[in-house]
Amino acid sequence: MYNTPESVGLNSSYIQTQVDSIMALGITQKAFPGAQLLVAKQGHIIFHQAYGYHTYDSIQKVNLNDVYDLASVTKITGLLPALMKLYEEGRINLDAPFSKYWTDWKHQKDKKHITLRELLAHQSGIKPYIIFLNEVLKNGKLKKRFVRTEKSKRYSHQFYENLFVKTRFKNKIYRKIKHVKADGKKEYIYSGIASLIYPKLIENITGVPYQSYIKENIYKPLGCTTLSYLPKHKNFKNNIVPTEFDTIVRKGLTKNWVHDENAALLGGVSGNAGMFSSAIDLAKYMQMLLQKGTYDGQQYFKPSTIELFTKIQYPDNNNRRGLGFDKPLIGNDTLSIKKSYPAPQVSAKSFGHSGFTGTFVWADPEEALVFIFLSNRVYPSRTHRNIYNLNIRPALQQVFYMASKIDP
Repeated sequence: MYNTPESVGLNSSYIQTQVDSIMALGITQKAFPGAQLLVAKQGHIIFHQAYGYHTYDSIQKVNLNDVYDLASVTKITGLLPALMKLYEEGRINLDAPFSKYWTDWKHQKDKKHITLRELLAHQSGIKPYIIFLNEVLKNGKLKKRFVRTEKSKRYSHQFYENLFVKTRFKNKIYRKIKHVKADGKKEYIYSGIASLIYPKLIENITGVPYQSYIKENIYKPLGCTTLSYLPKHKNFKNNIVPTEFDTIVRKGLTKNWVHDENAALLGGVSGNAGMFSSAIDLAKYMQMLLQKGTYDGQQYFKPSTIELFTKIQYPDNNNRRGLGFDKPLIGNDTLSIKKSYPAPQVSAKSFGHSGFTGTFVWADPEEALVFIFLSNRVYPSRTHRNIYNLNIRPALQQVFYMASKIDP
């Protein structure tokens, strides 16, 4: 599975020098305290190295099998393979009104005609975000009617160490989503709101608990042992990398528990965030997608399904998105590294997703290349934005496209 860059026509000394330099810049400029990069080409892992530490105190080194909070990468590793499977089985129609499946919207004039295709491509007109944390806080303190310090039948969803959310708080979230506004404009606006309800939708359609459904159908057969929700309950031998030092609610370092507050209020299991993984497990999943739904002799999806979900849905509307998957900016190959997303050299057929915590996964079928970057850029605070300011991820990605042009 592992091989040298030279085995796929790339210059290893160029790659090493460039990646070392970019990672050193990221760490010294506090874009992140540590990170790791895994790159596979033609089905072989040609680069997998760790840099820096879990935190700026330089105590715990980053290890190759560390587990990271994926944030929005969850959108393509969690709910999306389940929806793809239901699409293949003819149990959902991308162009039917979503209200056919989510009946809360049936009598909501602004949302009853929105389709699943529009939702997955972020072209539904629904507002981008609802901060549900505001519902459980008053004057900076947690409301006891929603959050308790001891688990019980009525407070069963764990938010954090010794913090348990009211079991029925989910219903409050669904009610808010029922009445969320959609402006009717069919324009590209990134919205994570529908992602909060997909797990429940998947359970309603399949009759199987969401976590069990994706584990049995995708992760277990792929051999992904860390790609999952609620790592605190999994007894991983792997270290879990901390995220933000939360001064508002958790009053401590967020580790073992999801960083995203909306996902946390859903008990850590959501479609918008909540998944954790090691780099190797993400590589297996992305390699399967790259290989048009097949991995290690087993077929997970039809090639036509992968092609449909990973292609731009509304190119004439300046919307770069696939179905759930992110895509390069339209005209990306004409842009500089500072303005491109991701690297300018990626092909138009490439796809992936980024995560707020500092994660990024990408697959390029034309180059047979899988790129996995994991960091905790939100440590100690989400105000750290140098991962964006320094174009760290596009710059790293670009290295592996340029390495074939360098003489040995």
